[in-house]
Amino acid sequence: MEITLTVNGKEHTHDIEPRISLAQYLRETLDLTGTHIGCDTSGCGTCTITMNGDAVKSCTLLAVQADGQEITTIEGMAQNGQMHPIQAAFKEKHGLQCGFCTPGMVMVAADILKHNPDPSEEDIRHGLKGNFCRCTGYHNIVKSIQHAAETLNE
Repeated sequence: MEITLTVNGKEHTHDIEPRISLAQYLRETLDLTGTHIGCDTSGCGTCTITMNGDAVKSCTLLAVQADGQEITTIEGMAQNGQMHPIQAAFKEKHGLQCGFCTPGMVMVAADILKHNPDPSEEDIRHGLKGNFCRCTGYHNIVKSIQHAAETLNE
C-alpha cells in the first residue's frame, strides 16, 4: 500500500506492507532510529513522536494510519545544528541516564509544554504517566521539563 507522510518537514512516499507499525516504518524505512521500541503495547512510551503536533505512541499505530499526516521525531527537534531547548534542558539538568527512554520523554515533554507552558510539578508528573524510565526515578526528568518551560517562556 502506498503512503505519503511528512516526517520532520520532509515528504516521504513509500509502498509498504499494511501491517507495519509506524515505529517500524520510521526506524526501518526512514532510518530514524531515535524512535525506540520498548514494549510494542504503548505502555512504555519510548516510541513517542508527535503527529500533527500531538504526542502519540508510534508502536501501536500502523504506518498506513499516518498517511497524509505530519510527524515529528526526536531527530526533527533540533534545528540548524542546535538542540531544541527541551533537549538542552535534559542535558543540563541530567534528565537522562541510560538514554533509552529519553527520545520519548523529550517528545512527551514537548506535548506537555505545548498544552501548558507553565506546568506545575504535579502537571508534569501527570503528563509523564505513560512514559517509563527505569533508571532515573523521574526527579531530574521533571527538573529538566521545568527548566525547559522556564527557558521557553523567557
